[in-house]
Amino acid sequence: MNTAQSTANQVANSTWFERLMRVGLASYGVVHLLIGWLALQLAFGDRSGAPDQQGALHQIAVEPYGKVLLWVIAVGLTALAVWRAIEAFVGYRAEDNPKRTFKRLAAAGKAVVYAVLAFLSGQTALGAQSKSGSKDSMTAKIMDLPFGQLLVFAVGAAIIAVGVAHIVKGAMRKFEDRLQPRATSGTSGAAVVRLGQVGYIAKGVALGVVGGLFVWAAWTHNAQKAGGLDVALRKLLDTGLGPWLLALVAAGIVCFGAYCFAWARYADAQAGS
Repeated sequence: MNTAQSTANQVANSTWFERLMRVGLASYGVVHLLIGWLALQLAFGDRSGAPDQQGALHQIAVEPYGKVLLWVIAVGLTALAVWRAIEAFVGYRAEDNPKRTFKRLAAAGKAVVYAVLAFLSGQTALGAQSKSGSKDSMTAKIMDLPFGQLLVFAVGAAIIAVGVAHIVKGAMRKFEDRLQPRATSGTSGAAVVRLGQVGYIAKGVALGVVGGLFVWAAWTHNAQKAGGLDVALRKLLDTGLGPWLLALVAAGIVCFGAYCFAWARYADAQAGS
């Protein structure tokens, strides 16, 4: 265990890994900027694009040198996945239980998210197309398992909890502990803080809708009611505020993307140690 912990620490503290991690954070920002842009287009009547991670990656693929950028994004996001996996394995040693365990589990969940997004980026670069309806079929398969309906409900509740955590993180400025102290000082620091606040809150709202769709699918035993970010953002169009609410959330996601660039520059790689 000590050998594995020492190896993990050496990787996390290496200069090359820190650079890859920063590339990953910037890549994460690019993806969110494009998701926000596609969502804004949807709010203003253009329904051709998919305002989600896959839609953003396909948008990159059609641009000049898009495939090269997709591979850069895949490598950077893989580094982020490894970073979070290291935190899940040996991080937060200064924290007491159960807080340490909770943070390590959260880091493990983020590692999975980054790894999946890295895989999708590589898949898109290779020209592979995702199968439409795959989310619905997967949800339906889970629903048909023993206690499957309860499992889908639990997934939805977990996503809602993550959304609420994002909103709290934004409102309470808890994301600042991931930044170097100089990141939040002066006029530029105030802008970074505002971008982080708006971005985390908007992303939390979007995740809350995604989780709500899964909970509703479990409650009604209808897998087709579940959906990802694309479906969730389209659902916002059906609310009383319609395009205005979607545009507001989309602008917030753009802010989160912009914040990721500041995060990439001022990230405190040792914040989880």
